[in-house]
Amino acid sequence: MVYSLAATTLTVAAPLGCDGSTAEGAEAAADGARRSSDVVATGTDEEMLVLEVTPANRVVVRLPRVEVGQGVTTAVAMMIAEELDARLADVDIPLADARTKGSQFTGGSNSVSSLYGPARHLAATARAKLITAAARRWHVPARTLRTRGTRVFAPDGRTATFGSLSRSAARITRSAVSTAPKPASKHRVIGRPTTRIDARDIITGKAEYTGDLAVAGAKPTVVARPPTIGGKVVSVDSQAARAMPGVHAVVRIDGGVAVVAETFHHAFQARDALRIKWAPGPLANLSDKEIRSRLRAAVPKLTDPPRGSAQTEAEFEFAFVSHAPMEVLTAVADVRDRRAEIWFSSQTPQSAREDIASTIGLPASKVRVHVLRGGGSFGRRLNYDAAIEAAQISKKAGRPVKLMWSRTDDIRHGRMRPASHHRIRASHDRGRVVAFAHATASVNESLGKQGLSPQGGVRTAALRAPAAAPLPSDSGLYNFGRLSGDSGSVDLAMPLGAWRSVDSGTMRTAEEIVVDEVARSLGKDPVAFRRTTLRSKAVKAVLDKVATAGKWGRTMPQGQAQGVAVHEEYGSCVACLVEIDATDPKNPRVTKVVMAADVGTAVNPRGLEAQLMGTAVDGISTVLRAGLHIDRGAVRESSFADFHYARQRHAPQHFEAHIMPSRRDPGGAGELGVPAAAGAVANAYARATGTKPRRFPIDF
Repeated sequence: MVYSLAATTLTVAAPLGCDGSTAEGAEAAADGARRSSDVVATGTDEEMLVLEVTPANRVVVRLPRVEVGQGVTTAVAMMIAEELDARLADVDIPLADARTKGSQFTGGSNSVSSLYGPARHLAATARAKLITAAARRWHVPARTLRTRGTRVFAPDGRTATFGSLSRSAARITRSAVSTAPKPASKHRVIGRPTTRIDARDIITGKAEYTGDLAVAGAKPTVVARPPTIGGKVVSVDSQAARAMPGVHAVVRIDGGVAVVAETFHHAFQARDALRIKWAPGPLANLSDKEIRSRLRAAVPKLTDPPRGSAQTEAEFEFAFVSHAPMEVLTAVADVRDRRAEIWFSSQTPQSAREDIASTIGLPASKVRVHVLRGGGSFGRRLNYDAAIEAAQISKKAGRPVKLMWSRTDDIRHGRMRPASHHRIRASHDRGRVVAFAHATASVNESLGKQGLSPQGGVRTAALRAPAAAPLPSDSGLYNFGRLSGDSGSVDLAMPLGAWRSVDSGTMRTAEEIVVDEVARSLGKDPVAFRRTTLRSKAVKAVLDKVATAGKWGRTMPQGQAQGVAVHEEYGSCVACLVEIDATDPKNPRVTKVVMAADVGTAVNPRGLEAQLMGTAVDGISTVLRAGLHIDRGAVRESSFADFHYARQRHAPQHFEAHIMPSRRDPGGAGELGVPAAAGAVANAYARATGTKPRRFPIDF
């Protein structure tokens, strides 16, 4: 259902993640202000995906999702431009503030799939109203009119911009033409590789991030944090810091001691001048060895294998991993006695608004959260640690603040992918797998209650099955007979978070390694073995595509090899073929990556290719190089100097992505490629070195 809103220009709205009945009787216009119009309001911006056509011929849709580099604003602009017959350059997609109803959750690779229907219906309804308005103005049958380029055209050559028709279109209650979206066969924008609508702004520095904001009176702020995870301030001598030039305030908060200063340079200098006595955190006696031992012990026992079967068994360890988005966490907060405004990039702005309000003792209705674009996330901005801290500091300091977490802050005290241990057994008999068992244990965050940590945000557990629940094996991808799986956990007071692809990045990686080893034990080629055992035709098709495009099986020099892996999730599937040079096993280099994906309708194939390229780098990083060590309750790594994420010299020299044609509605894509890429890299390394890698990253 699509609604019209009270406005002097054409403004229509589609419900998104809410019951249409909740919109009935509402009288606020899209921006919350009353407007005089003949249209009775039936929905509000707080619960609607809203499209407005302005007199300046701009099409504006305020998006209830966040742009963190994944290209969702471009994809939605393409949907709108397609159905409205507008120029893509005329479509603006600003980000919506936190609302009280509906869904503003950005995660789970669902943004494009969840918006595809509502956005297209919205634009199709707006187009029908504009045509009807033009028909009435020109006194011609609506069916004779055509639209293109953000204009309406009459058979006699007359034209009108959408903007010039907007006011009269806003008063139309019944359109004279169909409001149904176009069939896929008539798409001219959707499915065409398109450069991001914000690309020029990003490369020229015009794009605005939280750190770029100039909120009146907001002063640079940093926090002195404990040397161990969860450490607490015992005492602080701030006399020297307070006396330094440019220092405005020094305040204690839950996470440490904050310094508010005239510049970040002043703030960092004063922070380093603080004399703080710290109490160690709850993990002060724990290091990697003890954590790995606990995880191994927490893995549930595998079920008994079928009698007479041979076994391929393996155990795997995956390290903690930082999200490390390129833009560090930043939040601006202006907290007053009776109201508060917060600016930051958030995947969960509605939850953030509620928690910030609770933290500073205000009703949620008095807290306004402005959502800004983010420079990367990978799940990190599901949590809003920095926003809660900024609000606390602003309240205590009595002034607006611009809080920045340094890279070290986030790596050592921010969220991370939990470490995990996996035990897998494939039972085979007479050339086929007859049973497959996968048990795992993961570190589980023991901070907080009711699904929220003291630092704010969605816990990893909110995005996956509870750790204590049976965890079915992902190997349902294959005809592997009896499947079984279970999971255990180790509770540690650590700030964990949903890292890109959540559990699949480790589950599928481990299983795809075992699939290769089963094929080897049966004397079969890894690709041929997968072809004969995969259940899905779509997965077989993407596997065939990478095998052909990547020339699977070609002769390679000693120390070099190919690897392959597949994955299916989010209503989509992907295959990845990797070539690696491991002549020096301690310094392997992925030289080539070929990926193929079936995601249903690919709204923007160029954007999808970029997503797949990013997941390939994630796979290279987490399998070969990037992980976090825990030493006596502290994270050893502090920056990209020692958290070894892949750099340009580690990226493949050749990358290609193949998008399978489809007219299905879109599935998910943002996280899809990580498990396949990681599995393919691991398998390529194993074949090149003749080893069986079991701990990741391999340089740990």
